[in-house]
Amino acid sequence: MLFFPNCKINLGLYVTEKRLDGFHNIETVFYPVNWTDALEVLENKSPGAPAFELSWPNQNVEIPLENQLLYKAWKQLSVIRKIPPVSVHFLKAIPLGAGLGGGSSDAANMIQLLDRKFNLGLTVNEKRSMASNLGSDCAFFIENTAQVAKGRGELLSPCKVNLSAYYVLLVYPNIHCDTALAYKTVQPQAGRKSIQSIVEQNDLSIWKKELVNDFEKSVFEKFPVIGNLKQQLYEMGALYASMSGSGSTVYGLFSSKPDTDVFQPFQTHLQEPAETIF
Repeated sequence: MLFFPNCKINLGLYVTEKRLDGFHNIETVFYPVNWTDALEVLENKSPGAPAFELSWPNQNVEIPLENQLLYKAWKQLSVIRKIPPVSVHFLKAIPLGAGLGGGSSDAANMIQLLDRKFNLGLTVNEKRSMASNLGSDCAFFIENTAQVAKGRGELLSPCKVNLSAYYVLLVYPNIHCDTALAYKTVQPQAGRKSIQSIVEQNDLSIWKKELVNDFEKSVFEKFPVIGNLKQQLYEMGALYASMSGSGSTVYGLFSSKPDTDVFQPFQTHLQEPAETIF
């Protein structure tokens, strides 16, 4: 069985307070985009097969198996459900450290895929709970629709926003942003106009004036090229542009098809109007 885990972008991002457990509370809107990885799970019927086997041919960062989110997702599920030995084949296309939630999506889709392939009968709430154990934004990818996210990113509620009329251009400048470091350099601030109230107006002229990402200031100071990319998107005619998450990907929303060639040699992805994640 083959799944294509997609990424997300953040529509606005507030860091509202630092918690006693060391994490931060945030407010943002997660929106799904159809830039995807590829994830396949096969039952391994070979005699003496290991319970979990992973093939990741384009892996460029060595991560011990027990630390990989795909393994953690399988391990968590295998404790509560009987799963036969599996052979997992994985191809990474969503950049790492890009603010797109690619690793979280892979983990959530691993839960979804195992549930469907082996008829495990998990409820949506069970899958969301397991996903939340793996990462702050993992639960979003279970339902994979526009959601207001609060708390660490795991407290989700539906958001009435629709970008299907726009071209969504993502530009990854080949810079890996460390999320933990980004949180150390941002100053929490509470009491602002809610992101949901801004986003649900579906008026990009208002977004441009009011919708902000708290990480941009410190990330742009450290990596000026990222801030320059945001400005370039506006110069190309973007109706709204922003950095996603803690960086380093920036995205622009366009009413007409933008020229992606100008961003070479950076990685780009263009989602056309009315395209979906499916």
